[in-house]
Amino acid sequence: MSSILKVDQLQDSGGNEIITSNGSGTITVNNQTFKNGITMADQWRLTTNTNQGVDGDISSNWERVDSDGFNYIGTGLTESSGIFSFPSTGIYLINFNGRLTVDNGDTTANITLQTTEDNSNYGTAANASSGNTGTSNISATATANFIFDVTNITTHKFKFQSNSFGTATSVNGGTNDNRTHVTVIRLGDT
Repeated sequence: MSSILKVDQLQDSGGNEIITSNGSGTITVNNQTFKNGITMADQWRLTTNTNQGVDGDISSNWERVDSDGFNYIGTGLTESSGIFSFPSTGIYLINFNGRLTVDNGDTTANITLQTTEDNSNYGTAANASSGNTGTSNISATATANFIFDVTNITTHKFKFQSNSFGTATSVNGGTNDNRTHVTVIRLGDT
């Protein structure tokens, strides 16, 4: 036997609105609107190969995914010169997938996820790493994940850097499919 409780609003003992329903699947909890639990999800990718033999920021050729039925939830991220900004405060899951061409003998090729909490000083939050001990170049995939507490959208940002790249090592991109890409999902409030 099951029971159903139908209400338009829940209040605390002081009569303050806690949860309100609009009758069509959207609820408001403490003045925060929720529908299906996720309020922001977005995905960006590199459009071309970059940073061959270079240790430094991956600062160009980013695009929001725009093919094969893609869509995002909410406002989404903004990107400027490889620096990503958030649309609202919250706890975010950052999933990164890097596709690399790794130079022969390049035993450690890294793409690091760099975060800042002051819009100035970046630190390594996660490291996607691959290597090649062979005698010819190889293709490799490296992944990294991080949960970022974004308490201020002006100061909390992220970017990616290539590190320890050999002469022929590069980050791979493509404009028609996800090779090197990042998926960001807002998990909840900070």
